[in-house]
Amino acid sequence: MDIRDLLKHIVAKGASDLHLTPGLPPMMRLNGVLERLEDEVLESAQILEMAAKILPEDKKLVPGEEIDLGIEIKGVARFRVNIYYDRNGLCAAFRLVPALIRTLSELGVPEVVGKVSEMKRGLVLVTGVTGSGKSTTLAAIIDMINARRHDHIITIEDPVEFVHAHKRCIVNQREVGTHTRSFSEALRSALREDPDVILVGELRDLDTISMAMTAAETGHLVLGTLHTRGAAQTIDRIVDIFPPHQQEQIRTQLAESLEMVVSQVLLPSAEGGRRHLACEIMVVTTAIRQLIRSRKTHLIATEIETGVQLGMQPMERSLRALVAAGKISQESALPWIHDKKLFESA
Repeated sequence: MDIRDLLKHIVAKGASDLHLTPGLPPMMRLNGVLERLEDEVLESAQILEMAAKILPEDKKLVPGEEIDLGIEIKGVARFRVNIYYDRNGLCAAFRLVPALIRTLSELGVPEVVGKVSEMKRGLVLVTGVTGSGKSTTLAAIIDMINARRHDHIITIEDPVEFVHAHKRCIVNQREVGTHTRSFSEALRSALREDPDVILVGELRDLDTISMAMTAAETGHLVLGTLHTRGAAQTIDRIVDIFPPHQQEQIRTQLAESLEMVVSQVLLPSAEGGRRHLACEIMVVTTAIRQLIRSRKTHLIATEIETGVQLGMQPMERSLRALVAAGKISQESALPWIHDKKLFESA
């Protein structure tokens, strides 16, 4: 069984992921559901042999450790890879990174998100669970900036996913573990590298979040992701990462620097065969900045609901539109509904 053949198969079938696990056949994720790709059950030794064929010389498999990397199979596609050990031996997960960067409109992202490409400073967050298309949305925004502006873009990723050619902008893409030791260290260095736009693949710790807010405050446009559901939860998660004696200051910083939060989820279509994007959009207004400062994030949902003229959109309204259009079933939408009354009245 050849790893390149397996990866070619998932591309041909339109799957998003390939999983290799001892005791199971190769599995692919197709339209959000795991399915068998082959019948042959894998052993750890086979996965080790397959992994060895794609690992660069500077990457070594060590029990108890994981490896993150991006690879490109010529003539096939680019993949984000995680290789790890579990109780049965070596496992691997491959996420397909499309070669073509799609536009926001092709992705189904609301038009207001395109205004990010015009922003000169501030913090913009794209949030959602794993596999909700966050990196794809950010790639579309970066590509839009790259095509329209004359700026310096620095991306800090783990690993590099979408590869951006230089268009009107200079685009420097740095990979954590290969080109830099950590997100926070790369961010600190970025401030000395004359950037206009900084993309942070994941805001995963206190130092990285703190540096990202500082960069946004000092006149840079900073784009990042968080694994949160909804704008209010995103704000609370950021504040809660910091110790209590710093939280007041962080609320103030966040109120000043945050410009937009896009929370998204991919849901299977009613007829099968693809997935549809549902989004909550929060455009940060003066009123929302005050709610953040005064610890009233529970009231943000109301501001989003009444901010339609500014391009804001509650998740319930987006879900309702998809259900009404017959694109997704109501059963698929239910787990993502926070306010049932709002969903029914949308």
